[in-house]
Parts: sequence; structure tokens; C-alpha cells
Amino acid sequence: MTRLAAISAGLMVLSACHAADAGDADRAPQNRAFPRADRLVAKVVSTQWSNEELRDRQGEAQSVMDDAEVAPGMTVADIGAGEGYYTVRLAARVGEKGRVLAQDIDKGALGRLGARIEREQLTTVSIKQGAPDDPGLPVRSFDRVFMIHMYHEIAEPYPFLWRLWPALKPGGAVIVVDADRPTDQHGTPPALLFCEFETAGFRLSAFRRKPDVSGYYAQFVPAGSGPPEPSRMRSCHAGAKGADGKVGGV
Repeated sequence: MTRLAAISAGLMVLSACHAADAGDADRAPQNRAFPRADRLVAKVVSTQWSNEELRDRQGEAQSVMDDAEVAPGMTVADIGAGEGYYTVRLAARVGEKGRVLAQDIDKGALGRLGARIEREQLTTVSIKQGAPDDPGLPVRSFDRVFMIHMYHEIAEPYPFLWRLWPALKPGGAVIVVDADRPTDQHGTPPALLFCEFETAGFRLSAFRRKPDVSGYYAQFVPAGSGPPEPSRMRSCHAGAKGADGKVGGV
């Protein structure tokens, strides 16, 4: 049995141990082995971040894909794809030999995106409904995973990122674009983002402030040979300091 499989098998036991904890009664049993996020969560108010024409005039998607070094033939995932702004542009970038998986938890958004994919004949794009605590991605399948202006909506970041870790290919990376403001104001302070990813077994590999995306660009890669055991993970505080000693940003 692999280390990851062994950890997964142990989650049910750990969850049972935590079940009696009244403080975890509002959490799904499969998440109780993980620390609770110490932050507020923004409500989903729209499946569109902004007007697509405006975003293109600002060069948003092209800038982010350039930073992420998205190339023809890659396999990429667009988590929280919404109406598909990044999905269709990623499909154009990876080309006929590449693949794009568009994932969202909103059935209505996926239905509209599916119609768009069919209308625009994007044969390299597939869609999948995810879960709030699990992206549901196949193991060792993606060169890049994008989470654009949606990370602050994840109520269970530790199990979500832990379950995302195995989906990356060797050399793969997770890209987060978000605003530098409190999570309940539809953003994520960079220091908090860094801490949550590090806790889940990732390492920050790039960070840039980007006015053209109304926030910042952060890129993470897996650290070590596998994600940490959930019982060893500790919750990050919303006012935690980053590696440079600054609170809430860099």
C-alpha cells in the first residue's frame, strides 16, 4: 500500500475519533481529520468575475498563462471555471494536442459552460462537477491547475489542497490568482495563502503583484514525496506572518 493510500485509509479512523468533538459537528465526517480553517469564507455571488471583453483588453488571461508558462500539449485544469473565461483561452493555448478540464461546483454554470463548449466546438475540453472539499481530479494528470478569483470561497482549504496534491504531474504547479484583501471580502491575504498551501504540502515557487488581474499571481509546487499526514497539519491564523515576517502580504 502506498503512503498516500495508507493515509487515506486512516482518515476514516481519524474522522471517527473526531466525531465526538462538538466543535466539528458542522463539518463533513471526511474532513474532521484536518484542521478547521481559521478564517471567514466569502459567499459565491457570481460565476463571472468580470466582463470578458474588459478582461481581454487588460490582457488578463494571456498575462497569467504567460506567467504559468502554459504551452501547447499541456493538460490543465480550470477549478471554479464558471462561465469559462479561462477555459476557452486555455484550450486555445494548449492546442489540439493538449487537454483542458473545466470544473465547478455550480451545476447551472457547468450547464452553460457545456453549451458554450459545444457551440465553440472545443473538442479538447471536458467538464466535471467538483465538491466544495475535493476537486476530484485524477492522479498525476495535470501540468497546471488554475484557481482564479475563487480560492477565498473554499471553506475547507486543508482537505481540498490535500486531495489536490496527487493530481499534479512531475513538474506540475498550482496557480492562484486572487485579491489581497480579507477572505470575507472576496480575496485572500498572501501570507495566509502561503501558510495554507505550505501546511498542505506545497512550496511557493513564484509570486507577483499584478494590477492587470486585480490582485496577485501565486504559483505553488508540491514539496516532498507526498502530502503531509492530516493529523500533523495545523491551522493557519488569518493574521499569520509570511516568511518575510510581514502580516497578510508580501
